[in-house]
Amino acid sequence: MEHFYALIMAGGGGTRLWPMSRTSTPKQLLPLVEDQSMFRVSVERLAPLFTPDRVYIVAGRQHVDALRAQAPEIPAANFIAEPYGRDSGPAAALGISVIHKRDPQATVAILTADHHITEKERFRQVLAAAYDVAQQDRIVTLGISPSLPSTAFGYIRRGQPLGEFGAFAAYDSLGFTEKPDLSTAMQFIRSGEYSWNSGMFIWRADRALREFERQQPSMFRLFSALKPAIDTPEYSDKLDAIWAEMSKISLDFAVMEGADRIAVIPIDIGWSDVGSWEALFDV
Repeated sequence: MEHFYALIMAGGGGTRLWPMSRTSTPKQLLPLVEDQSMFRVSVERLAPLFTPDRVYIVAGRQHVDALRAQAPEIPAANFIAEPYGRDSGPAAALGISVIHKRDPQATVAILTADHHITEKERFRQVLAAAYDVAQQDRIVTLGISPSLPSTAFGYIRRGQPLGEFGAFAAYDSLGFTEKPDLSTAMQFIRSGEYSWNSGMFIWRADRALREFERQQPSMFRLFSALKPAIDTPEYSDKLDAIWAEMSKISLDFAVMEGADRIAVIPIDIGWSDVGSWEALFDV
């Protein structure tokens, strides 16, 4: 898996944990659950599956220095700075564009900087399994086994099995449902066919870019114009120019809800998004 990369999305504001999480110190920079910050924990749980040179971080410019200080082993060139927040769609496309420019054979795991995972070894194992699924030209999502009919998460419905990959079963995805009402969520739980959407996706970089080209042609055009400038002195100015034209949209809405050939691997890894005071208390 020498062409496997982790892309940690570290641009969130953690606004639901205000006043502890603030613009200057969002929740990923805080030690909310363990002794180290959530970002540092997110980096450490990737080893040894990912060496530091294959870990990338995309974050707002105002936080890059703080993140670099917390992960000095990651090369400085792997910290990708957004001029300002435009949601997870452009952030993911930017990170994938940089990685693909440097390694056209890359497979990228889109991961989070501010989620809590207790079963770290099992997490690495499922990422390795997802890599194998992604080589079949699939977009792989990690589906969290739901513990209650939550209305705070999106849901993924699984269809026909695709086979066993290591210790994990993968299924064809029958689509996403974004944050249902309570009655619908209860129906989902009773059916046994649904998982929570963790927001973690594994796909080949070229597959990802094809989806952006098909579903977000304007965004794809802008990043195609940026790509030749990556790793050149003109990069920062060109990024600022295209960012001014960039739509604000989440990755789920930009690509995932309309993508085809999505696979889901249902997992139980002791996951929490730590997205609210109630969730933090539960952890």
